[in-house]
Amino acid sequence: MDLQQIREQLDAVDAQMVVLFEQRMELAEQVAEVKKGSGKKVFDKEREMQKIAAVKGQTHNEFNAKGAEELFQQLMSISRKLQYRRLAEAGGTVRLPFIQIPKIEKKSRVVFQGAEGSYSEAAMKQYFGEDVDNFHVDTFRDAMLALDEGSADYAVLPIENSTAGIVSEIYDLLAEFEHFIVAEQVIKIEHCLMGCRGTTMETIERVYSHPQSLMQSEHFLRTHTDWNQISMKNNAFAAKKVAEEQDVTQAAIASAYAAQVYGLEIIQQGVNHVTGNSTRFIIISNQKVFLEDAKKISLCFEIPHESGSLYHILSHFIYNDLNMDKIESRPIEGKNWEYRFFIDFEGNLADSAVRNALCGLREEAINLRILGNY
Repeated sequence: MDLQQIREQLDAVDAQMVVLFEQRMELAEQVAEVKKGSGKKVFDKEREMQKIAAVKGQTHNEFNAKGAEELFQQLMSISRKLQYRRLAEAGGTVRLPFIQIPKIEKKSRVVFQGAEGSYSEAAMKQYFGEDVDNFHVDTFRDAMLALDEGSADYAVLPIENSTAGIVSEIYDLLAEFEHFIVAEQVIKIEHCLMGCRGTTMETIERVYSHPQSLMQSEHFLRTHTDWNQISMKNNAFAAKKVAEEQDVTQAAIASAYAAQVYGLEIIQQGVNHVTGNSTRFIIISNQKVFLEDAKKISLCFEIPHESGSLYHILSHFIYNDLNMDKIESRPIEGKNWEYRFFIDFEGNLADSAVRNALCGLREEAINLRILGNY
């Protein structure tokens, strides 16, 4: 046979496969009806493993066996998604203990990590307003504990920088604490060199800042190799130290907002070499609430340490036409080489497509948690 004749035969076989596929989906509909009445779970891992072993045994070589395994994994995955959809239409969708609210109450008690003059404080005031009732703590964990004990209604914490990447500790704390993201605020990051009155480029001997800020200002600092760079746990602490000690041999790299708070003079603006640098802050509550117009959902889960498990989990977003914005992974404590995945995707918890996807994820993922809709 020539190529055209082979292609014609392939088309004929494919047409038969489409007919058989639709017959299989009709049977999957009937399975959904039976499970709807019996309350059985859609995902039956043992049955699927038996099915895979059976079809592999019907093939005639190793390559075809592997191909049959992949093909039937996909067929059964599609079947499950159809069943989830039918169960959802019948009112059997996943129950979500989140309450929809019209707005975030801005007259609240808010905690942020760091000190006065920090980017965190600036993000808080940009979201809640200048007159917000607030206090600050030393660590991210302290902020979470403030929500736990009820001394704060909301916490403002940085989760991602556009150049430095994620704040991994925040992801770990979101998995540990039963708190929820209700909003986000993006702050433009522009580092400034600042000092007390009388400080000039010529008088500076030491520069204080957070290690990340020193790194982001590397190109500028490279032209002043005689300066001793000293790391601080927060830019605002660096500005505060320079303001308190009133020493013209010291300078800080921090925000213009910090200079304003501590009465320092800006010697040079924009010393960070990356333009467009920004940090995304999340607003966290200890209440399971989400705004009516929320457009993004964050969740985390674990999966079996098996080939293809992440691929199959992510297919729930594809089949429900949900756009995934981000995926991150963090190691699970006490489980070597196993990871917890964090995903951001577009949607609202009231959407049927979101509920369908969550129904499948809840059955097939391990320790699924919705971290917030905002």
